[in-house]
Amino acid sequence: MTLSASSDGALAEPFPYFKLWVLVLCQIGMHSCLTGMRMAAALQLLQRDMDVWAVGVVMAMFATAPVFLALTAGRMADRHGYHRPTRIAASLSFAGAVIASSTSHYLWLCLAAALCGGGSSFGLIALQRTAARLASNAGERMKVFGWIAIAPALASLIGPLGTGLLIDHYGFRIAFAALAILPLGTLLLSQWVPREQMAAPVSREQRRPAWDLLCEPSFRRLLFINWLVSASWDVHSFALPILGSARGMSASVIGAILAAYAVTSTLVRLLLIPLLANRLSQRSIILSALLLTAAVYAIYPWLGPAWAMALGTATLGVALGTIQPALMTQLHHVTPSARHGEGLAVRSVFINCSGACMPLLFGVLGAALGAASLFWLMSGVLLAGSWQARRLGAAGG
Repeated sequence: MTLSASSDGALAEPFPYFKLWVLVLCQIGMHSCLTGMRMAAALQLLQRDMDVWAVGVVMAMFATAPVFLALTAGRMADRHGYHRPTRIAASLSFAGAVIASSTSHYLWLCLAAALCGGGSSFGLIALQRTAARLASNAGERMKVFGWIAIAPALASLIGPLGTGLLIDHYGFRIAFAALAILPLGTLLLSQWVPREQMAAPVSREQRRPAWDLLCEPSFRRLLFINWLVSASWDVHSFALPILGSARGMSASVIGAILAAYAVTSTLVRLLLIPLLANRLSQRSIILSALLLTAAVYAIYPWLGPAWAMALGTATLGVALGTIQPALMTQLHHVTPSARHGEGLAVRSVFINCSGACMPLLFGVLGAALGAASLFWLMSGVLLAGSWQARRLGAAGG
C-alpha cells in the first residue's frame, strides 16, 4: 500500500485519518520514553545529592545528539520517507533506556541521555514531514499538526506520571527498563504506516546545502520563535523538579504536576485547534500564546502548593498547546516542498542547540540565583521577543 503525492506535495484524498492516528501512536511511544527518561535522570541525580549544574549537564545531553543527527534525519526522510529514520530512532532510544537501567554511573547516564534524545529527534523529523503531507491546505495542515502535537502532550502525561509511580514503588532501574519497551512498541506500530512513493533523488551536483534556507527572512523569524517556545518548556521541565524537591514533593507529585500540562494541551489540540484553524491567523495565535506564557512564568515561583503549581502548568499547556501547530504550519509554508525534511531538520538543530546550551545556563543561574529566577528571566525574554510574532505572514495552501 503506497501513498501517492499530488502536485503540491500533499498526499492524495480522502483524508487518511487511520494513517494519521498511527503516526500519533508511534510518536507517543517515542516521546514517552524521552519525557520519562528526562524526569527519572534528574530525580536520580538529585537523590544522590548531585549539584544542580551536574543535573544541567545530563539534561543538556538529551539535546546534544539531535544537533549532530538532525540534518541526516531530514535528508533521509526526504529521500526515503518515514520507515528508515524510524528504525534508527527506535534503536537509539531503546539503547539509551537499557544503558540507564543497567548502570547509575554518571558518565553512562550522560550517554543514555544523548542516545534517547537523539532517537526521539531522529524519529520526530520523519514523522512531522510525513504528517504534513497528509494535508492539502493550510487550515487542514494546522489541524494535522494539532493532532500530531497530541502525541507529546499525552507523552508528557504517560512518561512522567508512569515513571514517577514506578520509581516510588520499584526504583529507578525498573523504571528505566519499562521505558525501554516504548520504542519497541513504536517500531511495531510503524509497520502500519504505508510506504510513500518517493520522487527521483536529486543529484549531488544539484543538491543545495540545508543552511541556505536561512537566507529566507521568514524562515529565520520562525526559527527564533521556535527557540522561544522550546526554551520556555525547557525552563519548566528543568526547574520544576528542583522546586518540587526543595518543597519536599515526591516523584509521583512532581510527575502529576508535569502531567497537568499534558491534560490541557491535549484538550486544546483536540477541541480548540480545529475551531481556530480557519478562524484566526497563525500570527494571532502565536502572539497570544507567547504573551500568556510570559504572564504565567512571571507568577509561577509564587505558586507554592502542589495544586497551584499544577494550575500554572495547566495554563502553560493551553498556551504552548496552541502555538506549536501554528508554528509548524508556517514552517511548512515557507519551506520548498522537496525540502520539508531539511527545513524540519534545520529547525531541530537550532532547537536542540538551545536545548543543549540552555540547561547548562539554567544550572549556573539556578545555582547562583535560585530556581525561581529562571521563570522570571524567561518571562522577560518572552515579552522582549514576542514582537517578532507581529511580523509573521499568513500561511497559504
